[in-house]
Formats: sequence, C-alpha cells, structure tokens
Amino acid sequence: MTDSKYFTTTKKGEIFELKAELNSDKKEKKKEAVKKVIASMTVGKDVSALFPDVVNCMQTDNLELKKLVYLYLMNYAKSQPDMAIMAVNTFVKDCEDPNPLIRALAVRTMGCIRVDKITEYLCEPLRKCLKDEDPYVRKTAAVCVAKLHDINAQLVEDQGFLDTLKDLISDSNPMVVANAVAALSEIAESHPSSNLLDLNPQSINKLLTALNECTEWGQIFILDCLANYTPKDDREAQSICERVTPRLSHANSAVVLSAVKVLMKFMEMLSKDLDYYGTLLKKLAPPLVTLLSAEPELQYVALRNINLIVQKRPEILKHEMKVFFVKYNDPIYVKLEKLDIMIRLASQANIAQVLAELKEYATEVDVDFVRKAVRAIGRCAIKVEQSAERCVSTLLDLIQTKVNYVVQEAIVVIKDIFRKYPNKYESVIATLCENLDSLDEPEARAAMIWIVGEYAERIDNADELLESFLEGFHDESTQVQLQLLTAIVKLFLKKPTETQELVQQVLSLATQDSDNPDLRDRGYIYWRLLSTDPVAAKEVVLAEKPLISEETDLIEPTLLDELICYIGTLASVYHKPPSAFVEGGRGVVHKSLPPRTASSESTESPETAPAGAPSGEQPDVIPTQGDLLGDLLNLDLGPPVSGPPLATSSVQMGAVDLLGGGLDSLIGGPNFVAPPATTVPANLGASMGSGLSDLFDLTSGVGTLSGSYVAPKAVWLPAMKAKGLEISGTFTRQVGSISMDLQLTNKALQVMTDFAIQFNRNSFGLAPAAPLQVHAPLSPNQTVEISLPLNTVGSVMKMEPLNNLQVAVKNNIDVFYFSTLYPLHILFVEDGKMDRQMFLATWKDIPNENEAQFQIRDCPLNAEAVSSRLQSSNIFTVAKRNVEGQDMLYQSLKLTNGIWVLAELRIQPGNPSFTDLELSLKCRAPEVSQHVYQAYETILKN
Repeated sequence: MTDSKYFTTTKKGEIFELKAELNSDKKEKKKEAVKKVIASMTVGKDVSALFPDVVNCMQTDNLELKKLVYLYLMNYAKSQPDMAIMAVNTFVKDCEDPNPLIRALAVRTMGCIRVDKITEYLCEPLRKCLKDEDPYVRKTAAVCVAKLHDINAQLVEDQGFLDTLKDLISDSNPMVVANAVAALSEIAESHPSSNLLDLNPQSINKLLTALNECTEWGQIFILDCLANYTPKDDREAQSICERVTPRLSHANSAVVLSAVKVLMKFMEMLSKDLDYYGTLLKKLAPPLVTLLSAEPELQYVALRNINLIVQKRPEILKHEMKVFFVKYNDPIYVKLEKLDIMIRLASQANIAQVLAELKEYATEVDVDFVRKAVRAIGRCAIKVEQSAERCVSTLLDLIQTKVNYVVQEAIVVIKDIFRKYPNKYESVIATLCENLDSLDEPEARAAMIWIVGEYAERIDNADELLESFLEGFHDESTQVQLQLLTAIVKLFLKKPTETQELVQQVLSLATQDSDNPDLRDRGYIYWRLLSTDPVAAKEVVLAEKPLISEETDLIEPTLLDELICYIGTLASVYHKPPSAFVEGGRGVVHKSLPPRTASSESTESPETAPAGAPSGEQPDVIPTQGDLLGDLLNLDLGPPVSGPPLATSSVQMGAVDLLGGGLDSLIGGPNFVAPPATTVPANLGASMGSGLSDLFDLTSGVGTLSGSYVAPKAVWLPAMKAKGLEISGTFTRQVGSISMDLQLTNKALQVMTDFAIQFNRNSFGLAPAAPLQVHAPLSPNQTVEISLPLNTVGSVMKMEPLNNLQVAVKNNIDVFYFSTLYPLHILFVEDGKMDRQMFLATWKDIPNENEAQFQIRDCPLNAEAVSSRLQSSNIFTVAKRNVEGQDMLYQSLKLTNGIWVLAELRIQPGNPSFTDLELSLKCRAPEVSQHVYQAYETILKN
C-alpha cells in the first residue's frame, strides 16, 4: 500500500494519539507514527508539540526511520532551539556509525539545522567527517562547510575548515573534489575579497583530472571554477582548452554551456594564427547547433547565449545559418531570437538564402513576427551593401500586398535605407506616396513625412501631401508633429515661392497653438532662423546627414566581454550584468576577459592614448543613445555621495557597483533630495588660500600645502553644444582633496538656474562629494567659478581610455553631456611612499612583462629639482644613487584604489640646460602605466 493514506486522516485529538504511538515499544508502530507526523507537517499542520517524542525515535538502526526524524528536525529546530540541543548527542554518535550512509545523513542534517546555539557542538563531528575514509561522507561534509559558513563565518574560519576544504581539492575521489570546489566557490562569492580559490597550474591540473570522472553537476562546478582562472600564457590556455573540449559533447546542456564559457574566455589568449585556434572554432559550432534541437525553453536560453557568442566571434557559426531558420511551430520568443541571430550572421555569401526566408516570414499570420521580419530585410540591406538592391525590390513586393502593417513597417525601413545609400533608390518614392492614406501608425507616418520633406524637390505635389497631414495636426503624436514641422521647413527652403503660406501655417500651429515644449522650441528656432538669416537656415536644415551605422543594437564591448564570462547563467539570458538584477549586490564581482598575450595580435587590444597626449585634450565622443553617454540616462544617476569615503584599498578596477539611483537626482524629480551642503573648517579654508571646499580630510595631517601640478582650464563643453552654457575646467589635488574647478559662462539670452552635476561610472569611481552649488541665477554674459569637491567612492567601470570621465550637467534649460580626460596625478595619494625593503621585494615580485619603458626628452630640471617637483604631486623618491655619472631615482606612488606603481628614473645629462629621462614603470595593473607616464611628463615639463 502507498504512503498516501497518511495524508487522508483529519481526526481531532490526533496529536495526543500520535504522542502515544511515538512512545510505543513496537518499532513498526513508531515508524507509522513518525510517517503520520511528517505527513501532517507536510500539509502545514503544527506538530512542533511532538518534538521531544520524535527526537526520542532517533535512537534506531532503521535508516528509513532515521531519515524521517532528521527531516522533522530540520523543519522544527529553528522554532525549538532549546529542544534541538537534545539531538546533538545523537549526531555525534551517528557521525561515528559504521554505516557511511548514516554518517553522511547525520552530517547533511547538521548543515541544514540553522541554529546558532548548536553550531559549535557540530564542529568536532564535521571535522571527523571531512577526513572520513568513505568519499560519500567526505563529499557531503564539504557541502556542509559552506552551509555552516553561511550561518557563522567566523566559526568556520577559526576551526580551520577552509584549509581542510582546500586540501579536499587534492582528494583522490572526483566527486569530493567537485563538492569542495562548489563549497569554496559559494563561500568565495559571498566574500569576494578573500582569495579562497587560490588557483595555480598544479591545482588546475587536479581539477581537470577530476573533470572526466565527475557527475554532470560536479563538472559544472569545476568548469565554472576554471572560468575564473587566468592562465599565465597562451600555451597554458591552449592546454586547458584541449582538456575541456571533450565536455562539448556532453548530453547535459548546462555542462556544454559551461565548457563553451571556459573556451570563449581562454580563446582571448590564443593567437589567431595558431592552427589550434581554427580547430577550436570548428569544434564550438556543433554543440551549439545541437542545443537548438531541445525543447523550446532550452532553445531560448541557448539562443540568448548564442546571440552573445555571435557578437563576440561571428566566425564560429558563419556556416550554420540554416539551423536558425524559423520552424512553423516555434514559439514566438524563439522565432524572434532566431531572427536576430540570422541578421547578425548575414553576409554576402548567404544573403540570398536569408532574404528568401525573410520574404517567406513576411507572409506569416503572427503580426509581431511579420513586423520583425520586414525590419530584418531593411537591416540586411544596411548591413550587406551588395544586397541592398535586392532588399529594396523585396520590400516593394511586400508593399504591393497592401497588408496594412507590412506596408507601414516597409516604409519605416526604406527611410533607413535612404539614409544609408543616398541618391540611389529614390525611384521608389512614387510607389511609397501611393500608400500615404493607409498609414495610421505614428512611426510609419513620421517616416513617410521625412521622405517627402527630404526629397521634396523630386515630388511634384509634395506641398499637397504635407498639407494633407497638416489638417489633423493637433491629433497627431509628437513624433509626427516634429517631423511634419521639419519637413515643411525643408520644403519651404527648396520651393520658397509656392509654400510660404504653408510654412507660416505650420509655424503658427507649432508655436502658438501647441502646449508641447519640444515642438514650440523647434518652431521658434526655425521661425528665427528663417526671419533673420535664410542662408544660415538652409545650411542648418538642409545640411548633409551622416550615414547611419550598420549594427545599432550591438552590446557595448566592455559589457559584452563581461557577459561572455557569465555564459550559461541568468546574466546571459537577460543580457545584463548580475549587478543590474541581483539585489543588494552581495557577492557580485565584475568579471572581464583575460588580456591578450604578447603573441596575440595587438590590433585586438584596446588602444591606449598616444604618448604625450595633453591631459586637457577632449576624447572624441559622440553622445549617441547607444553610446556610454546614453548610459548616463538609463543607469547610475544616483545622488552625489556625501559622507566619509569608504576604504578604497581593496577596490580594484571593475569592483562592485557602489552607486544606485535614478534620473530623479539629476532632473530634480519628486524623490530628489539635495544632500546637505558640507561646511568647511575655517582654519582649513584659510590655510589653503583658494577657499577650496575640502570636504574630507583624507590625509590625516600628511601632505604638502603646495599641492600638485594644476593644468590650465580648458573648454570642456562649448556654448554651441549646450544651448549657450560654456563649461571650462581643470582638476586639482590639494591636501588630499580632489576638486573639479569649473568656470560656467552663460552665453545664452536667458537666465540659467537649477544646476546639478552627475558623473557616469568610471575607472576610479570619481564622483561629486557634494551638489554643484551655483548660489545665484546665472545671468546672460555672466561667468561664475565653482570648486566641486570629488571623492572616489562612486561606481567603478573600466573606461577606454582609462582616465575618461563622462559628465552630465543639468540646468533649467536641458541636460548636457560632455567627456573629458582627467590627469592621473590627481589620484596619487599622500601615503604613497614605500620603505626601501618593501620597494625591493615588490619590484622583484611584479612580473617582468608588467614593466613598461618610456622616455621624457628635454626636461629642464636636474635630479634634485625632479625629485622635489614630483614629490609635490605625491610621487615619492624611495632611494637615489649615482651610476657612471647618471642619477638614478627609485620612486613609488599609490593610487586612490590601492594600486601601487613603482618607478625607476634614469637622468641622463644632455646639453647644459636640458636632460633626457628614461622611465621604467612596474605595476600589477599594467594598463595604468601609460597614464602614469603622461602624468610624469605633464608634471616635469610644466
């Protein structure tokens, strides 16, 4: 008979009866009673009153009964901690039972009882089980350590369990190794700073040996651990790849994706010239294709991961286009994802196949899918130039079907094709104009109006067409109204005599009868332009437009590299880093792909700024929505951090995102509360003379009052780009405080108020330490100087170049974006002097490949002056000696995020007034060396 009978009784007085049965002398009766108790507990009845009676049943040899009692214990120990201590003796006894199953059961239950009082009693049994002769007990004990660490981390560390776990990585049994790795990874995730999984070539070798004999979940743990390792060179990377490759043929899709993640990461280190690189590319395709024969939900996960892989390395699947063709019974979410990948893989070689498929999809019944298919045809035309003509004729065929939503989507994409290939396909405009009446969606109407305005000189009745839209002007959406206004102004500039009335009508509708500020502003601008300077109006409105780019929806490269490290996890399905959706950010570490080795081609590595580039020079940033400046709009616009800076010594590049928040803080929305202004100690302000608001005394009395070198102010945001607001500025560091010294000039005709400032995430976490305070409204032609204190506790994200800072400034007119490069010496801290022994040991310890050599020519200073000048910018001379008539300075400096940079400066006397310097820099983060060199050059030559 089945156990379902235990769930059917609902008698009253049951607890009393169960109590009597639990204390019965008959074993069978006891077992029946415990089963009834577990059944009641499962359906939600409170049977905690029976705790002592159930615990008494623990003293038994029957494994089934023991399991049931342990199940009860796990459930009620938290609510009855005092009673649970009664069970401790039995645990200790069971951990020494001759039966390994009972020993493992005891240790597993111990890990699940989350009661502080009991944990210390469980340490001794757990220590024995970790060294048990039976591997089944050892593997269970390994997981128990992770559970115990979650309850009481200090206890686990004091008892030395972490060291025992590390020893288990060398265990002879692969399952024990896998569980030890899983436990250490779990603990390391909640304590990112602890270096628990100290991976080295020897331990990696042990993991790879265990990999072949583990269960599938054990293999996943080991592969995920391997993915966190960075091989020392390309040979080691290749060796690991060769041993991981067999996992690609595993039946479990999670194992396959974990193996793909390891290979994708380590391929970064392999040279593309290697034969093995080509072999690996070929081996990666079949397992990914196989994943697409699973059930739809798995297919979707696989497709989201493949989408990332194709963006990083399209060559892996370039010959596998057919597997992404849509099947009639695919769910819509799979269809749309396949369509996206098809476009990413489209090339001259397969475009004919792709277009034939897309044309077929455009006749489907699912409206969303058809729309996406029509858009896809347009994207193919933009991506593969040779196919543009064929795509346009396909779109014209679809327009002839007269299916409303197909026609509208086709017109939207044809507008983009005109932008990409001007003066090439305008012959189709007549066909488009025939379908004018059928357009009812704002996007399609706006696209058609743009086409009519842009090519008004080729359309005889352009004025009539635009006039027909003007009749219901106030009922149109904003998008259509704005487009219509621009199109009529274009038409007027091309045919001024015939359309004077029309342009006056639209300008009057836009400026006098509309309550939309965007529309009014644009109307007034056009009105003023046309009335004051028609020639300038023509140059502005009819200016040549830049061609649109091929792939506008690609993931930003640094984010893509991070997501590749998360293949096979939720992050790869959301296409967002874990910090974006894991609450609290506990244990979320930013990952990145390993740097390419010297043997790999240098073109792949991000370019560093050219040597000797002046620090005030503007990086060329075009603020498009897809750009990182767009990131300012949708991500970390939190309020400025006001409070003592966190200890930043452990914050390396790519550390945890420290700031959250919304746009409210910048725009001054309903939830925006300005942080309180921080008062400046009177004596400090006086001593500094400049009245600089030193918010946080970072130096604790260290540092020189002379301050580091300050570059002259440069124009960061010209008035032309910011509606009359001109921003100039520079960065300073004095007495341990970093400031951004700004000069705001109002070159507009209206008063400016409500200033606020926000920084995008950046390499060193620079953020405003206080609000931007402009005490009085900024009148036209007025200039104000402000010193904005900064700290380094903002969100961290590695930028390109490293010292790039993207800034949003808001006032009552708009939000403006600009980008500037800050000189790295503002981040050199006052306690950056290393003692000699430490310097020597650290120099030897940093690998030679991290050493970078630079030359500084024609420096007008001798050794003494060089040392003194650099010390004022917190570059400290540790030792000095003279070798064969050349002065050698050994120097150290420390960045705000705890990175040390060591320098050897060789001073070669040149002509009497100038010397040449040879600079060798060593650092554990070699990417900063170029910028440190630029700081040296800037300080010494100015």
